[in-house]
Amino acid sequence: MTPERFFRQRRLRLSVVLLILIGIYVISMALVNFQAWASISKIPAGLMWLFTNFIPTSRSISYLGPILYQLWRTLLVAISSTMVASLFALVFAILGAKTTTPTPALRWGIRFGASLLRNIPVVAWAMILLFSFKQSDFTGFLALFFMTLGYLTRAFTETIEDLDAEKLQALQAVGANYFQCVFCGVLPEAASTLTSWVLYMIENNLRDATLVGLLTGTGVGFLFDYYFKAFRYDAAGLIVLLIAILVIVLELTSNRIRRAIA
Repeated sequence: MTPERFFRQRRLRLSVVLLILIGIYVISMALVNFQAWASISKIPAGLMWLFTNFIPTSRSISYLGPILYQLWRTLLVAISSTMVASLFALVFAILGAKTTTPTPALRWGIRFGASLLRNIPVVAWAMILLFSFKQSDFTGFLALFFMTLGYLTRAFTETIEDLDAEKLQALQAVGANYFQCVFCGVLPEAASTLTSWVLYMIENNLRDATLVGLLTGTGVGFLFDYYFKAFRYDAAGLIVLLIAILVIVLELTSNRIRRAIA
């Protein structure tokens, strides 16, 4: 095939894909009667309203005490759910990894359970648990715990499976038992990567905990919803600002910890 023919076919395929996407867009807009240009023209007015009303003012300082208290509670729920889930996930990952699993049946069972937990959104977990445990911090903790358990089990399992299998074989060759292979061969080698996953999930769960708080009536998410519905937009904007600052501080701290471990 000549280069001219290759690029001609490539342009033809790209044109066909673009025409299909445009056709899907036009049909979907016609079906739902969505006025795209009218919505786009309202973006400047929406941004103007946002920056006018959600900017914290001097009056917002009076709300700082309750906001910091609820933000602290939200941070504790995010950290505690991540740490507890990481301990369970580590055990399940060791039992479910291809190189360390006792039996294949247990491996497939753990993988199925982790996939099930991970693919249920945290909002769905909060809604399901809300009927059993009502509006409480424990409901938010469980919602974050189950989602984090599924995610970290999968991440830890893949981390363990990516390790060099020759080291485990060498330990087994000198007579090391199962627990010695795990604690002397697997965990020291994977410690830095596992720690990075835990730190990442703490950052992620802080953001999710805010959303879960809207549903469970706890933490800074509930406070944001309360101020927003009470038309105290400056206080709601202060909450958004403090959450953004806390997330940035957590990210910078976790990056320093990762570099120190590495």
